[in-house]
Amino acid sequence: MPELPEVEALREYLDEHLTGRVVERVLPLAVSVLKTYDPPLSALEGQPAGATARYGKFLALRIGGLHFVTHLARAGWLRWQDTLPPQPPRPGKGPLALRVVLEGGGGFDLTEAGTQKRLAVYVVHDPQEVPGIARLGPDPLAADFDRDAFAALLAGERRQIKGVLRDQSVIAGIGNAYSDEILHAAKVSPFKLAASFDDDQVTHLYEAVRATLGEAVARAHGVAAGALKAEKKSGLRVHGRDGEPCPVCGDTVRSVSFADSSLQYCPTCQTGGKPLADRRLSRLLK
Repeated sequence: MPELPEVEALREYLDEHLTGRVVERVLPLAVSVLKTYDPPLSALEGQPAGATARYGKFLALRIGGLHFVTHLARAGWLRWQDTLPPQPPRPGKGPLALRVVLEGGGGFDLTEAGTQKRLAVYVVHDPQEVPGIARLGPDPLAADFDRDAFAALLAGERRQIKGVLRDQSVIAGIGNAYSDEILHAAKVSPFKLAASFDDDQVTHLYEAVRATLGEAVARAHGVAAGALKAEKKSGLRVHGRDGEPCPVCGDTVRSVSFADSSLQYCPTCQTGGKPLADRRLSRLLK
């Protein structure tokens, strides 16, 4: 799933390649992708593109007086193409969900792999009209997101810190992968209750949030859209690396599975050497 660093890199890429270009046609190929109907997609045609903004994991492309907003969800992606095929795409063929054709050639595709169709596109007058954007918490890389603002978000939270970091209404843009990376950098168990952090632990976790995301954004800067997924994977230290050695201490990275996701952590770095209970695995072993 694209998270804040990758979406920020896509924003930069679109700012460079899309700004000033005129939209010739917008071709929806998957019925499920479009979440709004007024204004219609056709209202974007013939309009120039302006700056692209990021709201958490949402991209908002300014086109004429409207905003083309997309959330790539778990398996979506944006593919820029300098040259598009001359024949129009056929609905229902492959992962292609929507195509934007630009005057003078080129454009981009929104694609989604798999059977769960969660990729979303909205055409709105104001990005705040999108429910997912309206409920977002603060951006963790914003200049005014300081240590005290972070501490206020954790105060009174009786949930596990892993879930708090992933909650978009608390902090915008962090997903499954970077929450694992942040907690590993901070040497914190993903099951630790958010409200149980003392002042020093809050400061340490805040610094890990800013450093982990900031470094990921820096690595992704200037990377072509098509190479961002590989760049993300290469920079992860524990997420998706179950069974591999921890790059910090050499212990084996372990995993906890849930219904539709999993987390990875290092026992030595994060849990005092004790493996976390994996209830899903425990049930299978009974």
